[in-house]
Amino acid sequence: MKAIVCVKQVPDTSGKVAVNPDGTLNRASMATIINPDDKNAVEAALKLKDATGCKVVVVTMGPPPAEGMLRELLAMGADEAILVSGREFGGSDTFATSQILAAAIKKLGIEDDDIVFCGRQAIDGDTAQVGSQIAEKLDIPQISYAADIQKEGNTITVKRMLEDGYMTIQTHTPCLLTCIKELNVPRYMSIKGIMGCYNKPVTVYDYNALKDDPLIDPATIGLKGSPTNIFKSFTPPQKGQGKMLEGADKATCETLAAELLKKHII
Repeated sequence: MKAIVCVKQVPDTSGKVAVNPDGTLNRASMATIINPDDKNAVEAALKLKDATGCKVVVVTMGPPPAEGMLRELLAMGADEAILVSGREFGGSDTFATSQILAAAIKKLGIEDDDIVFCGRQAIDGDTAQVGSQIAEKLDIPQISYAADIQKEGNTITVKRMLEDGYMTIQTHTPCLLTCIKELNVPRYMSIKGIMGCYNKPVTVYDYNALKDDPLIDPATIGLKGSPTNIFKSFTPPQKGQGKMLEGADKATCETLAAELLKKHII
C-alpha cells in the first residue's frame, strides 16, 4: 500500500514577490515554503503510515531547487520523493499541472489499496482545482475538504467540512483526498529524519520520462498549452506609514477631525 502525496513549493508571502514579464511568478528569485495545506496532507499520510506501515511517497512539480523541499518532507518521515521537472512543464496552469502530475502518479503506479493526498489549495493561486482534476484524470473517486479520515480495509470514511456543517462520505480505494488545516497538526522534522533524509531516494521525472503517457501532449502542457493565462500580475504598492494620535482630550479630537477633513474623509 502507498500513500502518494502531491505537494507544492510556493512563495513565502511574508517576503518579496517577483513577477516575470510574461505574468508568471519568478520563483527562482523568491524565498519559498512548503504549501501549508500540503503539509496537512503529508501529516495525514504519515499518520496512515504509523497505523498501517504503508509507504509514503511525496510528489512535486517544479524547478530543480524544489528538491530541498522534498528533503524536508523526507526528514518528516516520507519514504520516497519524486521531482517532476522540465522546461516543457514551466508555466502550466491548473489543467496542465494536473495532466502532468496524473501522468507522474501513473508512472509511479497506483494500486487497488493506494490513497492520493493533496492539500485543499495552494496559497499562490487559491484555486483548489488541481487535486480534483488529478482524480478525474486518474479516474478514481475523490473527496475534498477532509477534516477527518478513517480507514477500514479498502473503505475510507471522511468527514468533509462544509460552510455550515459537515458531510460524512464513504468511498473505496484507490481514491484521492484533499486535506484542510483542521485535519491535523503537521509534525516537525526529527533529528533522525534530518540525518537520514539524504540517504533516501529522490527520483526525477523529466519530459522524456513522461512523454509516452497520453496525458503528456505538448499542446496541453506548459505555458503555451495552458487553456488559461494570467492577464496581469504585479506587486501591490506598499502603503504609507500610519499616524498615531494619543490621548482622549478635546485637543486630540480636534487634531483627528482636522486630519480627516484634510483627506476629505469627513
